[in-house]
Amino acid sequence: MNTVPRTLSRSLNDRMIAGVMGGIAHRFGWNPTLVRVLYVVISLASAAFPGILIYLLLWLLIPNEAD
Repeated sequence: MNTVPRTLSRSLNDRMIAGVMGGIAHRFGWNPTLVRVLYVVISLASAAFPGILIYLLLWLLIPNEAD
């Protein structure tokens, strides 16, 4: 099978704030809502996982789909 590898980029169509979780979900073929819910649950359940800081870093590091 010749499949085009999906690159990691922020989603322009499936975004709530910056498209980070939508882009990650698109890259791996997952449901974006499930990715968002799991990210929030993990962020709230673990004091060692600074969810907001990680999200901001991903926002800065992952390019937009259009770029």
